[in-house]
Amino acid sequence: MNHVEEWFSSRKLGLFLHFGLYSIEGWHEQDQMRRRIPRSEYGKLISKFNPISFNPDAIIDLAESLGMEYLCITTKHHDGFCLWDTQHTDFNVMHSPYGKDLLGELAQACHRRNFPLGLYYSIADWHHPNYPNQGRHHELEGPEAGDNPNWNLYVEYLKDQVRELCTKYGEVRHFFWDINVPEHVDPSINVMIRELQPKIVINNRGFDEGDFGTPEREYQDDETSRQHFFSRPTEACNSIGTQSWGFRKNESYYASNFLIHSIDSIMAKGANYLLNVGPDEKGAIPEIGKKILTDIGQWYSKVRESFSDTIPCSELTRSDEVFLTRRENTLYVHLPFPARSDTVLLPPISSLPQKATLLNTGTELKCSNDVLPMFWRKKPRFLQVHGIPQHALGGKETLVIKLEFDQEISGTLEQIEEFRG
Repeated sequence: MNHVEEWFSSRKLGLFLHFGLYSIEGWHEQDQMRRRIPRSEYGKLISKFNPISFNPDAIIDLAESLGMEYLCITTKHHDGFCLWDTQHTDFNVMHSPYGKDLLGELAQACHRRNFPLGLYYSIADWHHPNYPNQGRHHELEGPEAGDNPNWNLYVEYLKDQVRELCTKYGEVRHFFWDINVPEHVDPSINVMIRELQPKIVINNRGFDEGDFGTPEREYQDDETSRQHFFSRPTEACNSIGTQSWGFRKNESYYASNFLIHSIDSIMAKGANYLLNVGPDEKGAIPEIGKKILTDIGQWYSKVRESFSDTIPCSELTRSDEVFLTRRENTLYVHLPFPARSDTVLLPPISSLPQKATLLNTGTELKCSNDVLPMFWRKKPRFLQVHGIPQHALGGKETLVIKLEFDQEISGTLEQIEEFRG
C-alpha cells in the first residue's frame, strides 16, 4: 500500500475552511472579480481584517466531534491575500490589525493534537503584478496600472511561497492546488513539495495529474453517482452553502439530509469527502454552520464503520437503489431516505446473514431469501431485508444496514448477467 492509498483508506471525512479578506464583506470569496472591485479598493480590506474569534482548538474540537479526520485551509485564495507570515508579499495577515501568523496558530494546534493539516493554494492571483490576468475564467479582465504580466516570474513567486508553506509549518499531509488557468504543466513543482513533505498527498488541479481527483459540488443524482466506484483516489468537495465557499451573510444553505445523502453516496464509492464551511469576519464558524455540521456528525457517528477500512462493492447487486461497501464478510447496504419500501431486495445475493442491523438506530432487522412472484420464471432465491423504517428518523438520515455473514457472500457479476439474460 503506497502513501496515497494509506491516506485515503484511513482518512475519509475532512473539514475545508475558506477564509480571507472576502469574509469581511460576506458576499462571496470571488468578490473582487465578480463585483469588479478595483484592486486598490479591495486591498483596503486588509485594514479591517482582525479575526479575534479565530480559535484553532475550537475548530478542531468541532471537526473531531463530527468524526472528521483532517482539515484544509485556504492559505491564499484568488485575491492573493496570504494567511501566513510570507516574506514574498506584504499582502498578508501580518500587515493587518490581527498581526499574527494565523496559519502558524492553526498548524501548531493541529500538530499538538495530531490532527492532519492540509493547505489550499490558488494558482490564479488577482493581486500579484506578475500574474497575467487576461479575462479568462477566474481572472480579472486584464492587468491593472503598474502590473508587469510575466508568467515565468509569477511561477517563481509561487514556488517561493509553496516552499515557505512546506518548510515553516511542520508536517503537511494534504495539498490542494486550485485554478491553473493556463493549464501549465510542470511536474517539478510537485516533486519539490514531495521532497519537502514526504508524507503529503497532492490533488490534480496543479501542474500535473497529482495523487487524487477533486470533483466539486458532487451531487448524488448526477452521472458519476451511478458509477460503482471511482477509478482513481478521489476527494469530492462541497460547501454547506449553495452560493459561496467563503462566509456569506445572506447564504442559502443546503439541507442537512441533502449533504448527508451526498456524503454517503460519494464515500460509499470509495472516495474522501471534504466538507467546507466559511468562518465569519471574526474567524468564528457561524451558528447555522455548526448546526448543519452537527446534524451530519450525529449521522456519521452511527454509520462511520461502514466507511472505515471498507471497499466499495455495489457490483455485487443489480439493485439501483443502494450502494454497497464491504469489510471481509460484513456487508453494508447504503440506501437513501426515505426508503422506497419497507424491504430491501439485493439480487443476486442469496445467502442469509447471521445478523442484520440498522446502524442508524441499532435495531435488528429480519432477513429472508424467498422466491418472489416477480422472478417466478427462473425461481431464484434472493436476499431480502425487512422492516426498513420509511417514515422514521425525521427524514434527516441516509440509512445504512449492516449485514454480518459467517461465510463468503454469494452473488457474483456472472450471476447478475445470467439473471439479466
